[in-house]
Amino acid sequence: MKANVGGVDRFVRIAAGLGLIAWVLFANGPTWAWLGVLILATGLFSFCGAYSLLGINTCKTK
Repeated sequence: MKANVGGVDRFVRIAAGLGLIAWVLFANGPTWAWLGVLILATGLFSFCGAYSLLGINTCKTK
């Protein structure tokens, strides 16, 4: 897996993922908010399968 998520995109994914997971756990949020686990994982691993399919790369690597 080559990194294709970087910078601000990565930070936003991690924050959004944690926010959705917290919503489900502490505020009885909707079931769909468990997608936060997937969003968090893409931020932590710096890889997004959808970006790969679409040819998008926000990671500034050489």
